[in-house]
Amino acid sequence: MTKSEVLLGAHMSIGGGVHTAIERGCSIQCTAIQIFVKNNMQWFARPLTREEIRAFLEHRQRRELRSIFAHANYLINPAATNPQFLTNSIRALAEELTRADQLELPFLVLHPGAHLGAGEEAGLDKIAKSIDSVFRKVPKVKTRIALETTAGQGSCLGHRFEQIAHIIKSVREPERLCVCLDTAHVFAAGYDIGSEAGVRKTFREFNRLIGLKHLAAIHVNDSKTPRGSRVDRHEHIGKGQIGLDAFRFIMTDRRFRKIPKVLETPKGKEMREDVINLRKLRALVEKK
Repeated sequence: MTKSEVLLGAHMSIGGGVHTAIERGCSIQCTAIQIFVKNNMQWFARPLTREEIRAFLEHRQRRELRSIFAHANYLINPAATNPQFLTNSIRALAEELTRADQLELPFLVLHPGAHLGAGEEAGLDKIAKSIDSVFRKVPKVKTRIALETTAGQGSCLGHRFEQIAHIIKSVREPERLCVCLDTAHVFAAGYDIGSEAGVRKTFREFNRLIGLKHLAAIHVNDSKTPRGSRVDRHEHIGKGQIGLDAFRFIMTDRRFRKIPKVLETPKGKEMREDVINLRKLRALVEKK
């Protein structure tokens, strides 16, 4: 596989406008990037202007990126027990899907939510109902929601494949959902991806319970914390607890060739850390 064939990159800042993420990604030879569609620590934002949308869609470097997708803001909790918080979550998610759709992005990655003491079953049911409400608000939006696997910290749901499968089965429009698997999260949640046999078994389980046809993206993050810790702390590739076997498998298995793989590891403005991590991941393909 050539460098341009591997769908690989990192989360990019939209500081200075959504179109700047394209320039940042291309400057370090990404072929895939993830972006926020607005400030990720605020509920709402003014709508994107026609000029902002055009600057993104018609950017001369856009074709160099074979996959661009979005991540929802961190405040959204479709399982919220507080009525105002739930109302805000549903409105914010609908608005972010609309923004992502205006930018012609295929999906928006979403942390499924935290039940906050209501219990797993009640939480999962509320997530499904909230997603139904969101989709009713934006019936024409083509951008799908990609449910992200979580580390299971606190009362966060989505750390077991069964929970993700339950949400997909429970919503009215399952075809508008897909899944983003995060390596650091599944490891912290207790899945053994520390060896080739372990990572193969984990993906077999994913396929059995959710189905690989639903897998839309992979967050390639090493984990600072040990397996089963239920603590979400990302680390640079090869510097954490996971080891390289999982990343070698993800980078070389033919089934993942068309699935974008994106880093969410700590970095400075110069993105040197991204460059090092991307080089490590590409080397795993070349050594195979």
